[in-house]
Amino acid sequence: MWLLARELAHLGGIEQVVVTGAGSELAERLRRDGLPLRTVPWAMGLDPRVLPAVLAELRTAGSLVHAHDGHAVTLGGLAATVSGRRFVATRRVDFHLRRPGFWARADRVIAISRAVADVLITDGIAVERIVIVHSGIALDEIRGTGRLDVRGMLGLPSDALVAANVAALVGHKDHATLLRAAARLGSRFPSLHWVVAGEGPERAALERLRADLGLEGRFHLLGHVPEPARVAADADVFVMSSAQEGLGTSVLDAMALGIPVASTAAGGLAELLQDGAGLLAAPSDPAALAEAVARLLEDSALARTTVERASAQVERFTAARMAEAVRSVYRSWAPFP
Repeated sequence: MWLLARELAHLGGIEQVVVTGAGSELAERLRRDGLPLRTVPWAMGLDPRVLPAVLAELRTAGSLVHAHDGHAVTLGGLAATVSGRRFVATRRVDFHLRRPGFWARADRVIAISRAVADVLITDGIAVERIVIVHSGIALDEIRGTGRLDVRGMLGLPSDALVAANVAALVGHKDHATLLRAAARLGSRFPSLHWVVAGEGPERAALERLRADLGLEGRFHLLGHVPEPARVAADADVFVMSSAQEGLGTSVLDAMALGIPVASTAAGGLAELLQDGAGLLAAPSDPAALAEAVARLLEDSALARTTVERASAQVERFTAARMAEAVRSVYRSWAPFP
């Protein structure tokens, strides 16, 4: 959302105001970049205090409402209905909809991958309302990311191998499969350490599984890490274990940084890593994921080839391209110049 607002401002031709929760990370980033912002109390998902602010913006100059998560879709859909404005919604996950609701009423639903679009169609959203706009990253900024020095932080030898993962510790990221893949490679790669940047409700269960597998000294849960791309920049291989994934921007970061990627083929991940830009394994298959990691660590020529293909592929997934495509969606429904 922050990157989209920033890139739309660079493109010009659109006046935008982001309505978001006061004190949120998004609000701070937008304020720091001098982007138009209206902060509101937003203490729960469907907080009714959001509606007056959105309606006030629409009364002044708003031509359409663009909502960016499930709760915002309900609030934004109500505001658009009351004001008679066009309504655009972005779907970022490949979970099935609990109910179509305002997703079905949106003039356009932006899906961030073909996988997300397919789920929306299955759930009854009219195909003619769906537009695929891949999420993008700030490519030049990511490529300039410095290393975190996880080896130094963890007291590892300077020549230790590092497999990195960046993802919230939630069920659909399936870190249990990552742990089981790590267990399979312990004797094959004695110097291999696994580092995970992210926090979430599955941490305690993962810590128990880590102990059961005897991986306490080899599998490191770093918690929240500011600028998590710095973890990927430190790695010999980046590993994504998701069982479901809308697209996977942390994988895009690794691709931009020149780190070879082994990943499940869940959701939009297969779109990112097609044509040899990474090695793919079936979701929830620790043996297949472990073998993909091993191939990249053992075969330097293969690793170089995937990195070269990923470097070309990631050019399709920039924040600038994302913003241009979203602006085209806006212009198809509203009287922008």
